[in-house]
Amino acid sequence: MTVEVVKPGLLTTLQDAGRPGFAQLGIGCAGAFDAPALRIANALCGNPRNACALEIALLGPTLRSHTATWIAVTGAPIPFRINGADQPMWAPVFVTPGSTVELGAMRSGCRSYLAVRGGFDVTPVLGSRSTDVNAQLGPLAGRPLRAGDVVEMGSGSFFSRNSSTRNSENISHWRLDPRPWFPEEAPATLRLLPGSHFDKLTEISRKLLFSETFAVQADSNRVGLRLSGPALEFGEPIEMVSEGCVPGILQLPPSGQPIAFGPECPVSGGYPRIGQVTAVDMPRLAQRRPGDALRFTPCTFDDALRALRERERVLTRLETGIAARLTA
Repeated sequence: MTVEVVKPGLLTTLQDAGRPGFAQLGIGCAGAFDAPALRIANALCGNPRNACALEIALLGPTLRSHTATWIAVTGAPIPFRINGADQPMWAPVFVTPGSTVELGAMRSGCRSYLAVRGGFDVTPVLGSRSTDVNAQLGPLAGRPLRAGDVVEMGSGSFFSRNSSTRNSENISHWRLDPRPWFPEEAPATLRLLPGSHFDKLTEISRKLLFSETFAVQADSNRVGLRLSGPALEFGEPIEMVSEGCVPGILQLPPSGQPIAFGPECPVSGGYPRIGQVTAVDMPRLAQRRPGDALRFTPCTFDDALRALRERERVLTRLETGIAARLTA
């Protein structure tokens, strides 16, 4: 059971929920940038939530399936065709042997996810099948997909029906509403917790951080999104030693232009930390493409935790509902 890469797209990588727990060794977490989109794609294929899928950036790949399987595409809107015929996102879609799956250029957003029934069965590295491109760690020696790659698919699934034409018609006549999971925002508003050096910003810089719009620069990637906007300043020079880093940290280098860390961020760094993007808003950060605008709004820890718990409640209920529908 394999999938062949005909065209790799701009940046297509294998990702699961990541490899936390190795920061003391200098190894970051990696994993899907938009975690809910990955979980929903896996749910639509009857997979465990952390199964390995493809993360696709801006321009999608062309794949050839060598076996019958189910696939699902979630995340940013992207043209999705099988043998030239348009297919719905946010739905389970049946693929016959020898079919060509084409994913085009995203109309908005930055990252889409393609899951297959059983997940992609590549060799785990430190317990995860995620690709860390920056560290060159993970399957395929830590590199993105290339033309000619052949990737194995797993055989496990929670579908109760056989993969037949009749069942594909029964299952794929519905799709999810993407709006709760991919809100169209211009600009996106991200909730920001104050960082350890937030109070050292000048008063005007603190106001600018929450009142002005920032734009994503072209040299952004999974390590971090470089932002351009009003130059932020500290009231006095800050002498620092390196401290631990996690995805979502908003650092301020000497340029005065913030950097919002992504899943391949370093595990330590020396720039001042002026904020932390809330976990519940990391998917919004993941979907900002070069040129997109974003704004920050202040948030307390209690509010951030409450919002995350509510999202997890809704997402878990959705996964349960999808599983019930697939096995009905």
